[in-house]
Amino acid sequence: MEYTNLDVWIESRKLTNLVYNATKKYPKEEIFGLQNQIRRSAISVPSNIAEGCGRNTNKETIHFLFIARGSLYELETQLYLSSDQNYINAKEFTEILNQIIICKKLLNGFIAYYKKK
Repeated sequence: MEYTNLDVWIESRKLTNLVYNATKKYPKEEIFGLQNQIRRSAISVPSNIAEGCGRNTNKETIHFLFIARGSLYELETQLYLSSDQNYINAKEFTEILNQIIICKKLLNGFIAYYKKK
């Protein structure tokens, strides 16, 4: 199966787009700080899913899926920090957090699938 057809990859792309849209209005002093870091964390999720799917062994695939999962947790923390600083509103916070939860569930299921293979 092509990784671009995977729900986990599709939903992580949606997450990345939500993050990019929400972070457009961060203050200029955050361009190289939280704005950059939260975007990099978001990008890491679909990128590592794709890289994992391109690997030769289940062990290698699982390794990259775990990196993607770690990036989700990093992103979640950065989302809370963004909220603490009032860089995002409650609606954006909830929308992104809900998408993170969707991605965590799908990714955990995908990891479990590869562990059984």
